[in-house]
Amino acid sequence: MKRIVRNTKVRDFHQARWNEPIIFELSCKGERGVLVPGSEEAIANQVGDGISRIPLSMRRNSLPNLPEINQKRVLMHYLRLSQENLGGDMNIEIGQGTCTVKYNPKVNDRIANTHKVTALHPLQDESTVQGILEVIYKTDLIMRQISGMDYFSFQPGGGSQATMTMASIVRMYHRMRGEEERRDEIITTVYSHPSDAAAPALKGYKIITIMADKNGHPDFEAFKAAVSERTAAFVVANPEDTGIFNPRVKEFTALVTKAGGLNCYDQANANGLFGIARAKEAGFDMCYFNLHKSFGTPHGCGGPGSGAVGVVKELKDFLPKPLVGFNGEEYFLDYNIKSSIGKVKAFIGTPQVVLKAYAWIMSLGAEGLYEVAKVASLNNVYMIKKLLEYDGITVPYKVDTQRIEQARYTMEKITQDTGITSGDVSRRVMDFGMHIWSSHHPYYIPEPITLEPTESPSKDDLDEYIATLHHIFDEAYNNPDIIHSAPNNSVTHQVDESSFDDPKLWCPTWRVYLRKTKED
Repeated sequence: MKRIVRNTKVRDFHQARWNEPIIFELSCKGERGVLVPGSEEAIANQVGDGISRIPLSMRRNSLPNLPEINQKRVLMHYLRLSQENLGGDMNIEIGQGTCTVKYNPKVNDRIANTHKVTALHPLQDESTVQGILEVIYKTDLIMRQISGMDYFSFQPGGGSQATMTMASIVRMYHRMRGEEERRDEIITTVYSHPSDAAAPALKGYKIITIMADKNGHPDFEAFKAAVSERTAAFVVANPEDTGIFNPRVKEFTALVTKAGGLNCYDQANANGLFGIARAKEAGFDMCYFNLHKSFGTPHGCGGPGSGAVGVVKELKDFLPKPLVGFNGEEYFLDYNIKSSIGKVKAFIGTPQVVLKAYAWIMSLGAEGLYEVAKVASLNNVYMIKKLLEYDGITVPYKVDTQRIEQARYTMEKITQDTGITSGDVSRRVMDFGMHIWSSHHPYYIPEPITLEPTESPSKDDLDEYIATLHHIFDEAYNNPDIIHSAPNNSVTHQVDESSFDDPKLWCPTWRVYLRKTKED
């Protein structure tokens, strides 16, 4: 047998492309996957036809327009679609930018998918759901230890909703103090997550954005000038999206506290800080964690998620209700929250996500979490060192400035030399079974590439990803046409984005598509 010799880390890849129709287009009238037998006469005589007892106002006027398709064709359809995916379980997941993507242990998925969890209903009597309430309560206790906060709500469905929750708490806090009208400004920083400005803006706040100084830190003098009696809160990510940590953050929060405002910590990406730094010691009044990022639960392609919001005890009464409490004997839903902002999501959030995070944390323990932070930071430093060996790639501000768990690179020189942009590279890297998600808007750093390796990849994985990027950078100089036409080996090729800004052309559902094509 001839041995395969690989003299390069760059992987030969070609993805399956099925040109698969959507399932509604595969529908064939009268075709069935399962034939459900009618009820036996004795049962029908006792319970009726199953429809008559439903009030007329709740009955459909017509059958739902569902695909009619047999089992074999359903199986082929979804298996083909699965071959057209890129995901964390089949490729080296480094290029998700500001969204931490790590390996999600499958045992945790199995736990969350048992009938003990999937059969739960949010309106069950509390006595029948003691197990999941205990998990939520104990995860709350763990989050307190990690952050230094005093109480947590798991109701927000993700980071942006958690930021909105914090902004709502800020408004309610100042309303109860009679200062809501006067305190109408929120301060954030240019490299914090964009939702740190967007969510408070939706609450009606004026947003003041602090730019970076020569070292990449928020400009302290500009910040000091921005803080006033109108300051409602400071909302910030640290480290920011450049990966740079602000070592003077407590000086910032102290100024806001002295002025009567609140400090809100966006810790969507906490992966490099476990066991190293906490929100409490940095002077924050509240913070949030994305459990579906740093705490080992899947993103789920945009959901489900959990933006766990923690607050100091003085802010407990503003949290979304209910919280989960424990009276020494049983767990219960605590609705006794005097000035609650109300609900931000149904019930108590997504318990399955909390369960997965709890299992992940318990499998690691405190020392394991600390190890996660160290390895994630080590992987990032190694990746920076190796990527910067390529002339034309650099990081903004001082190269020797410590980045924590990620880094935002710039390939501006390569673009100036070749015309190849970071967007072009994002498409070309798909040809190698990888991806870079362009989560670095707005482009304050020219031609950005934002990479966060986490603790999951091995050195070999990192080397493969780095070698692939170097290969593409070489192509920019030597074979730019193959990049311009990319992706060449993936499911789709060049995408026509001309319809993105025209709502008349958007078809989010099959029903909308049928209506719009009929109109045409």
